[in-house]
Amino acid sequence: MASKVGIRVNVNGTSYEREVEPRLLLSDFIRNELRLTGTHVGCEHGVCGACTILLNGHPVRSCLTFAVQVDGQDLRTVESLAATDHIDRRKDAMGNVEERRPSTDALSPLQAAFWEQQGLQCGFCTPGILMSMEAFLNENPDPTREQVRDVLSGHICRCTGYHDIVDSVMAAAKVKRALAEEGISGRDLLRRSYLAE
Repeated sequence: MASKVGIRVNVNGTSYEREVEPRLLLSDFIRNELRLTGTHVGCEHGVCGACTILLNGHPVRSCLTFAVQVDGQDLRTVESLAATDHIDRRKDAMGNVEERRPSTDALSPLQAAFWEQQGLQCGFCTPGILMSMEAFLNENPDPTREQVRDVLSGHICRCTGYHDIVDSVMAAAKVKRALAEEGISGRDLLRRSYLAE
């Protein structure tokens, strides 16, 4: 057994120090060591995109990266997208009741757009897609549908047919542009637009 190596990483704004085996994959570190299970593991070959996280703001496949490679780096997982101050309300809104809306004031504009535009079905691929699109929209706030499809080509979704995912990203881009123009927080905009019934 290889000796363990000390690493320090900043994940979703929280600093962690751990002793890990050099061969431990970043996806396993995130899921098993940090208990952040939103990062999914699908193919374990970097093909499906389900394990995508942001490393210093750039999408990477966590199943192709060793935990020791991210020592001293900043990571974001899908858990970073939603506001955490309403965790109990969000947990209460989860469940198998399809008609029930999630607590959208806790969702990011991208997550809320996926909910509104039905950009997910089983949800297995969704965390990786959300992280890739989060980075993409930060770099390109006014994308074309073709540009969204190009970024989406690095992900496999077996349920949606991708059309609703593209619609979701386009809707999120519109919301994020409105945020920038109005100079208001995502939460304020979500309360006004998504919670209005």
